Parts: sequence; C-alpha cells; structure tokens
Amino acid sequence: MNQAPSLPLGGVRVLEFTHMVMGPTCGMILADLGAEVIKVEPPGGDKTRKLPGLGIGFFRSFNRNKKSVVLDITSPEGRQTAAELAGTCDVVLENFRPGLMKELGLDYHTLSASYPEMIYASHKGFLPGPYENRLALDEVVQMMGGLSYMTGPEGRPLRAGTSVNDIMGGMFGAIGVLAALRERERTGRGQEIQSALFENCVFLSSQHMQQYLMTGEPPPPMPSRVSAWSVYDVFTLADGEQLFIGAVSDKQFATLCRVLERTDLLERPEYADNASRVAVRPQLLAELGAILANHVAHALTPKLEAAGIPYAPITRPEQLVEDPHLKESGGLVPMATEDGGTTEAVLLPLLMGGRRPGVRMPLPKVGEHTEEVLSALRSIA
Repeated sequence: MNQAPSLPLGGVRVLEFTHMVMGPTCGMILADLGAEVIKVEPPGGDKTRKLPGLGIGFFRSFNRNKKSVVLDITSPEGRQTAAELAGTCDVVLENFRPGLMKELGLDYHTLSASYPEMIYASHKGFLPGPYENRLALDEVVQMMGGLSYMTGPEGRPLRAGTSVNDIMGGMFGAIGVLAALRERERTGRGQEIQSALFENCVFLSSQHMQQYLMTGEPPPPMPSRVSAWSVYDVFTLADGEQLFIGAVSDKQFATLCRVLERTDLLERPEYADNASRVAVRPQLLAELGAILANHVAHALTPKLEAAGIPYAPITRPEQLVEDPHLKESGGLVPMATEDGGTTEAVLLPLLMGGRRPGVRMPLPKVGEHTEEVLSALRSIA
C-alpha cells in the first residue's frame, strides 16, 4: 500500500508488535516518515493505553500515524494470521521480553525462512552477551550505564527526568531499519536489527568514559563537576525566577559584564581570562549571584538575547504546551485522539525540504483497522 507517496517511506509497510515506549518510538518515526505502520494489539488493547501516573502520556506520544489491528498472538490462529501478515510487510518491529517471539514462532529466524527479504528490528534491554537474558527498564540501564551516577550529586544517583534510553533506543532502531532498507536495494535480502537500552545508555556516557581514559581521573558527577567555563550556571533573579546563563569565552564574559552594567569586574586581575576565572569560580558565581538578584527576568532576558549571551529559563513541561517558538515553528500541532477529542502532539525534531513530518491520521481506536487490514490479507490468500 502506498500510504504516503510524497514522504520518504511511502510504500514501505511495517508490522509492529510493541508496547510501552522503545518499540513504539521506532514505529512512530517510520510512520511519520510515511510508512504504513500496522500496530498489533492484544484483545482489549495495548495496556500502555491505560497506564496511570507518569505513564499516562506514553500511548498518545508514541503511537500516532499508525493503524491498530487486534490479534491474539498467544492463540494458534492469531499466530498464523500474524505470520501471514508479516509476509506482506517490509519491516517487523518487536520489543517484548527475550525469547517471547521465538516461543510464538514470530522471531526473525522463523519468519525469514519464508520471507528472506524481511527486515526485523528487535528492541531489547541488552545486545547479545552475558546480560542478554536480563529484563531491563530505562531506569535499570540508567543506573548500570553511568547516566544516573553522572546526573545526581555524589552518593545520590538520579535518573534523567524522561525516558531517554527508551526514546533513543527507538531512534537507533529506526536508523537501523533505514540502513537495512537501503542495503536491501542492493542485495535483495533483509536482516535482523537489534537496538538495546544498555548499549544506548553507555553511548550516552561515552564522553565521560573517554575523559577517564584520557586523564586517568574518574569523572565526578555533574553537580560536582569542574566546569571548563567560569560562568555556566543557574542564577536566581529578583522575581524568584531562575535563569541559566553561560559565558563561555572572554568576549562573552565582557559582554555579560556590560549587560549587567558592571564593567568594573573586567578590571579585576583574577577575572582577566577564562582560566583565571575558573580558578576562582565559586567567588565569581557568588558575586554574579548577588548582582543578578537585583535584576528581573522580563527586563534582563531581552538584553541577554540582543547581546548574544546564551541563557535559558528553567521551563516546566506544562509551560512548553504554550511555548511560542514550538507553536509558531509548527513543532506542536493538534492531533485527534482515540476518544474523539484532540491533544497537542510534539513532532519529530527535524525539517525535510522545509517541512515537518506531521500528523496524518487520528490516534487509532483499539482494533480500528482490523477488518480493513485482515480483509486485504484474505483477498491476497
């Protein structure tokens, strides 16, 4: 089916056996880029649809532009239908526990025997090795992969505030699928792609690993880091608002002093250059903090922007819903939901030919496309 011929993956068909975040992210990226993505849900629907608390937004965030088909793949009939459906697809995605798809006869080895051109992307906790049969979660690998240690203060490892490894794992799965589609054009054969949470997290930590290999010194957690720049911190202003300010060169420091109308700081020998300022950084930050405590954010930020000084307010997720840049740049758009309402969807963070790959379909109801997809399968048979 040529789902979206004007998009890069128009004509590519994907069968998705996934839940939660990692696998659905991969499928959503492919769907946004034009692929026809068929999401297989169990009877009653993907449990991710009904998660409470911090998981409540998972389904709506990572399942747009997909079709929903209900199949009970634990039954012989459901497994047979799923295998036949896989044979009509270019790509199969899955992110279930290690060994489950093999038990169901829906693994790459089994399916590729009948469909050698198939590309099969598995999203797991670990790539093959001593850990491969462990169950993993984003938080598990953040602890194992150095990220939590580097994020929190000493003795208090802290996970990142979002599902960074799940989302990046889905991204790397999609990158692998795109590369495999390109390779298939030359060879005519598919292959298995594997993306994993742990290796993904280690990749995020690789700069700190390299720091150790180059210096022989264990890198300290970020709250205890020795900054390369003298002004690179969060300050509290007069109105109580917090503002990150970075002055990462001597020129930027001089510009900041002029914005703050404190050019007298430039005459101090201990502030002569970045290396000198880093040596007395606690003193400098305390002095700047006292100065900035007399400035208000709404007056200061336009001056910082005009002067080219990097700055950022400490923004909460609920504030981003009304962010003027996101709205005016087209990165936050309305999406029809499965219950007949609408929500705001955050699009992929890229432009292609000057356009953002957007929302083409409402979020699917459970099994909304079962008859459409399976009737087409029966007509093929």
